[in-house]
Amino acid sequence: MLSVILIWIYIITTAFLLGYGILTGLTCLCPYRIKRWDAYLMCGLAAVTVYAQFFSIFAPVGLMANLILALVCLVIAILLRKKLRADWQCISERLRYEKSAAGKQPAAGAVFGIFLFLLYAYGTSRGILHYDTGLYHAQSIRWIEEFGVVKGLGNLHCRLAYNSSSFALSALYSMAFLGGQSYHCAAGFMALLVAGVCMELVSFVKRRQLKTSDFARIMAIYYLFIIFDEMVSPASDYFMVLTAFYLVIRWLDLLEEKEETVFPYAMLCVLGVFLLTLKLSAALIILLAIKPAFVLIREKRFKEMAIYLGLGILTAAPYLIRNVLISGWLVYPFTGIDLFHVDWKIPEGIAAYDAKEIQVWGRGYTDVLLYDMPVKDWFPAWFQSIGGLDKWFLILAMAAVPVFAGRLVFGLLHIRNKCYEKGGLPERHLLTEAVMIVCFLIWLFSSPLIRYGCVYVYLTAAVVWGDVLTEFLDAHMECAGTGGSERIRKTQEKHYAGYAAAICKLLIGLFLIYKTAAFGRELIFSYNHTDYWVHQKDYEKYETEHYKISDVMFFCPVEGDQTGYDSFPSSPVRAQIGLRGDTIRDGFYFRESGRPDV
Repeated sequence: MLSVILIWIYIITTAFLLGYGILTGLTCLCPYRIKRWDAYLMCGLAAVTVYAQFFSIFAPVGLMANLILALVCLVIAILLRKKLRADWQCISERLRYEKSAAGKQPAAGAVFGIFLFLLYAYGTSRGILHYDTGLYHAQSIRWIEEFGVVKGLGNLHCRLAYNSSSFALSALYSMAFLGGQSYHCAAGFMALLVAGVCMELVSFVKRRQLKTSDFARIMAIYYLFIIFDEMVSPASDYFMVLTAFYLVIRWLDLLEEKEETVFPYAMLCVLGVFLLTLKLSAALIILLAIKPAFVLIREKRFKEMAIYLGLGILTAAPYLIRNVLISGWLVYPFTGIDLFHVDWKIPEGIAAYDAKEIQVWGRGYTDVLLYDMPVKDWFPAWFQSIGGLDKWFLILAMAAVPVFAGRLVFGLLHIRNKCYEKGGLPERHLLTEAVMIVCFLIWLFSSPLIRYGCVYVYLTAAVVWGDVLTEFLDAHMECAGTGGSERIRKTQEKHYAGYAAAICKLLIGLFLIYKTAAFGRELIFSYNHTDYWVHQKDYEKYETEHYKISDVMFFCPVEGDQTGYDSFPSSPVRAQIGLRGDTIRDGFYFRESGRPDV
């Protein structure tokens, strides 16, 4: 646990300073005042990940990468020291004002924040390592630590070609170059950041009005409970889902605050590009970019558009370059874009087979021959396999599709009834709901693996049904206030708002109490006072055997398909590869391509 805390302090320092420097520079070009503390951290995490990927193209991501990062952060701190000091003074004055106005509440918030930090450090120090971590996550991270990027690495094991940018982030902060174990704390830190954003839900207690973002935060809290004992694993699914929650919550916040400046929306769209590099299945969330793009084109602000497009290209560039170097494909395992003809390219048949295997696996099957099975045949068994509350959230998400379509039609028909005119679809949430539904439907009918697709299920249900509920209450409060004196109207509105808020607070409170109690019970029964208080739980070890290719030793498991971190380099089975040169640094090619082994 102590190791996790120290690494997190380093992550906070480097990510904050880098994000602070980037956003300070960008707001000079596109004037905007950053309003939230987490914007710097999230920007910094995305920038650090892009940096680690670029660095891996030329060298291993280890000591030198961290020294350069630390030096850049030091330069930023020196150059922007006056602004940093001024911003800190503003924050201090605001906290003092809030403390004098609200008694002990800010102090209680600080105490709870420290508790949250220690709780998540505890959870990140121990727990359950994801199955795929032993299969390929740990190996992917070690390849980045040891070599950076190796041409044709996907030929050794096709899952190494999945190339999530989260592995580069984990490798940068693994501290493996110190000679001890390779730590994996980044997923836990991302969970802590999202938990901090969800803490803003306490403002719901002070206000009467419901917001759609409240429901998104509740879903994020529910997900955080689920993964608490698993976030020790550097699984790309956790990075993707947590980043998606962050993006949508902050997007909803901007809409509800009626933010008109393009800058924050555009930066969240750049974060959407970063989300794509974490997991390709999140690509369609980029559709949110329609909103800022429309404004920029309409107002002919082409200079700003070029800046945001440049940031998006810069964010995606190292991911795409690594894709080509590792697999020979621009976007593996998608074979529809075939631009490169290199000797290390994964054969098209293997890539296509891998894509089909991913799809059938998400539907609950292992036989790739079932790839063309009609929806009506695989859906019933898949639906029955969904357990717990996820099945109910899935039902809500599926029901949200016709509800959204009906409200959209009503909105287009311009319903004029005064009491129900807000029951149509609000313009501010139209795009958000549409994008969530598109993401949900594409996931549902392609590879519906709930492990990462849960974010589409949760957010579709939260955004659509949350919108329906908030608008229903608002519309009826307005109806209750029609007629009579102004005083009577205000009294009726107050009563409706009070009753609605009280009921929602009760339901939300009961839900959170139930989940907290279950979480606490699980935490107590799994507690072990002797483990992981200093060092984080290490990667699991597996029995392996070795084999040679061109006098280079490789490993494969004696049983199963997991090899972990220590047996390096390894693959689930004996790989059919050849070396492109004298060492593994030169890369691999698929042996059956006809080229003789070296």
